[in-house]
Amino acid sequence: MITRSEILPIRTQIDLVHVRQRVRTWLSEERFTLIDQTKIVTAASELARNALEHGGGGEMEMSLLAVGARKGIRLKFSDQGPGIADVAMALRDGYTTAGGMGLGLSGSRRLMSEFDIQSSPGSGTVVTVTRWK
Repeated sequence: MITRSEILPIRTQIDLVHVRQRVRTWLSEERFTLIDQTKIVTAASELARNALEHGGGGEMEMSLLAVGARKGIRLKFSDQGPGIADVAMALRDGYTTAGGMGLGLSGSRRLMSEFDIQSSPGSGTVVTVTRWK
């Protein structure tokens, strides 16, 4: 069950800063541990940067979740960019198309409890990640 949600645009470098700040604020308010906050903000930063740099911009939908006593946060990054031709390859450590370290997608997957990516050439990309307390 979603208890709160917000959509943030990802169109400029300033939006990347705003995404990190809003995610950290929500996590602090919900009393996630400092370690969890760091992991989630890191993943959010990487995925937002991917949406901007590879997808030409998009948005992040942030939702607080409650399932019984279990609480979590879900971040959904969407863009209308060129999509990813080979998702399995893009998830490999070290794979890069932009000259970086190639740890954005694979690292984000390791930092979160749940990870889902939907993409194909010409259809954009949607990455949804969830972290449970």
